[in-house]
Amino acid sequence: MSTLRIYDNLDEARATILKRHSLNEVSVPGWLADSLAQLFGAPVTPDEAVRRIIRSVRENGDAALLDWNARIDGAQLDALAVPAAEIAAALDAIPPEVADALRLAADRIRAFHEKQPVTGWMDATGEGALGQLIRPVDSVGVYVAGGTAPLPSSLLMSVIPAQVAGVEEIVVTTPPRRGDGSVSPVILAAAAICGVSRVVRVGGAQAIAAMAYGTQSVPRVAKIVGPGNLFVTLAKQQVYGDVGIDGLPGPTETMVIADASADPGLAAADLLAQAEHDVLASAILVTPSRALAEQVAVEVGRRLEDLSRAEIIAQALENRSGAVIVRDLAQAFDVANDYAAEHLCLLVEEPWQWVGRVRNAGGVFLGESSFEVLGDYVAGPSHVMPTGGTARFASPLNVLDFVKITSLIGLEPGAASELSVAAATLAQAEALTAHAAAAQARVTRR
Repeated sequence: MSTLRIYDNLDEARATILKRHSLNEVSVPGWLADSLAQLFGAPVTPDEAVRRIIRSVRENGDAALLDWNARIDGAQLDALAVPAAEIAAALDAIPPEVADALRLAADRIRAFHEKQPVTGWMDATGEGALGQLIRPVDSVGVYVAGGTAPLPSSLLMSVIPAQVAGVEEIVVTTPPRRGDGSVSPVILAAAAICGVSRVVRVGGAQAIAAMAYGTQSVPRVAKIVGPGNLFVTLAKQQVYGDVGIDGLPGPTETMVIADASADPGLAAADLLAQAEHDVLASAILVTPSRALAEQVAVEVGRRLEDLSRAEIIAQALENRSGAVIVRDLAQAFDVANDYAAEHLCLLVEEPWQWVGRVRNAGGVFLGESSFEVLGDYVAGPSHVMPTGGTARFASPLNVLDFVKITSLIGLEPGAASELSVAAATLAQAEALTAHAAAAQARVTRR
């Protein structure tokens, strides 16, 4: 029976479950290496596999996408785009309570992001005007994972902030289901609720390549967002620069800081929920109470047996998860800030008193009633959050991800003439004589 390993030595925990790994350091399991060798006719690394897929899509467009659909997803398709009528009909193809839950989530996500201040400004003085123009990006591609589980919530969490920002063209790509090549009705229903009419049946690195460079069925977009597996993430890394991306999200992670007042059953439930995502997911408890850690470990073992994805959870618990014993809550927050978790859950007696100690986290969940699963679905903020320690410098997906800031400079001739003296001096200091000459030409016009 799998359970939660307890680390009494913080240095040992930092060398194991708290240690961050680069995207290029991800170890490839044997079965995946064998699968890649069979797919490409020779052993290849995931990075090289993605490079070849991207090249084929750039050169052959839809033909390459259809070929990869067949070879990777086992889906024989004649067309890639999902008919608009099928998207519209999807709401009637899912249970009414699911449709209602999707609408509730969509309304809350939209209301949350509409509160985000995103405004340009202009300062007009006697010198002229300086300011910033805010404009939405022209187009966005949204990747929605659909491998081991369809994720309509990711569609809502990615599409709606883009719509609030004013993006006019949004295309969704999602893998076809093995066999009939269809798309899960619940994903199409989420698209219908958002008013998205362009859904394309393609997944993996090939979907990222299609959105980055365009094919006959997939328009080239300005920015790609949405989490995916290792191959999706590597593809986003490789196309970045030719297209914008939201980041390089890796396996999901949660860190729970708990004190002796925490309910061990709820702490265990929250850790198990995160471990359910992926065999490489991280679910880490940090607590000064060893008694609590032992109780949580027992609860994890007891509850695991009844869960549908128990095998995945067991591997996640074995790989990158555990309970870390610290001296006190102050040290727990030091550990959390160093780890910079995607989700930081505070199951402590007075969570609001500790918010000021949080520097690095994608999202902070305060108390047992503000648990991470609510953030996954219906709380309001996007659940697309920085992983892999990138919360040290990155933010959750939000409206600002879908706009561009353009600097506005409109100086009057007199002000330009005065400022040009300093500009010419600095240009000369940098040995840029053409710059200096351009500035000096304005000085002489006074």
